[in-house]
Amino acid sequence: MKVLAIRSKTFRESYKEDIRLFQTIWIKVWMGLFIVFLSLLPFLGDPYVVYLVNISSVAAISALGLNILTGFTGQISLGHAAFFAIGAYGTAILASRFSLPFWVSLPAGGIVATVAGLLVGVPCLRLKGLYLAMATMSFGVVIEFLVVTLDGLTKGVRGIAVPPVKLFGYALDSNETLYYLLLSVTALCLITASNIIRTRVGRAFVAIRDRDIAAEVMGVDLVTYKVMAFAISSFYAGIAGGLYAYLMAYIHPEHFSFLLSVQYLAMIIVGGLGSILGSVFGAVFITIVPEFIKSFAEGLSRIFPVLEGRYDDNWNIAAFGLMIVLFLIFEPKGLAGIWGRVKTCFKNWPYTY
Repeated sequence: MKVLAIRSKTFRESYKEDIRLFQTIWIKVWMGLFIVFLSLLPFLGDPYVVYLVNISSVAAISALGLNILTGFTGQISLGHAAFFAIGAYGTAILASRFSLPFWVSLPAGGIVATVAGLLVGVPCLRLKGLYLAMATMSFGVVIEFLVVTLDGLTKGVRGIAVPPVKLFGYALDSNETLYYLLLSVTALCLITASNIIRTRVGRAFVAIRDRDIAAEVMGVDLVTYKVMAFAISSFYAGIAGGLYAYLMAYIHPEHFSFLLSVQYLAMIIVGGLGSILGSVFGAVFITIVPEFIKSFAEGLSRIFPVLEGRYDDNWNIAAFGLMIVLFLIFEPKGLAGIWGRVKTCFKNWPYTY
């Protein structure tokens, strides 16, 4: 009876307790320690580690958007890189050509991507599965073509140089100075996405994903919520694209190939479909994996000289495809599922149930 009394402390007594972001005091403590670690990382870590964290932050925001559309709403998209590119070019053009400040150009780039998402989402309302995937992939191909051919607007293959972010007269022109800004925007996007999923809108997304006909019978407006999912997803991708433009200080059409869409799809599958935390896990994992692949290829080239200079993006494509297949077969819930089991194991220790 004593054990049951202790375990009962973990039960939720109200809906308000059930939807809290931080359920226990220990979660708050660990989150505080994690925030302290991230705050000190630029002073403790290698500059390249800081760069990888910055890239992972951008990827996490974009993966969040795709997970809201695909993981929570069940709408498959293979054109996420197109919205990412629209946000990047929209932000870059406003910042470089019209000299608009960061606080204006970044949201504007997200809004432009949102409009593009609405233009794609409305005609695709009746499409599902493979047909929707092909439609969004076609949109991505169109955007790739327009980015190259609209030379007067996008500067085509010459690319666009992006001026640095300026806050209070101080230029954030390095990975270390951009680090805290990117983490802050990522944290804001994570909190916003978590709250969206816990609202009526988020529950409607999940209902559409699980059984759209049943959701419609229960009163869920499929048209409204599907279009809303496309809009939110594309806005997140546009914000991520704008941050990427500022981080790289230069954007080029080659940065937004179809491989990028595959990469984002791999992020949400490896991290965990329908999981906010899984989007972050997947973004960090997929961002780091190419570094290991490159090291592995370099190691092979030392052993087999014939392979020297053979490393290219095809290695990454093969790795992403292999990881998607393996996770779908052996771990459908992704890294978030593994993390959930680890937490349950520690929570129930020394018992196995």
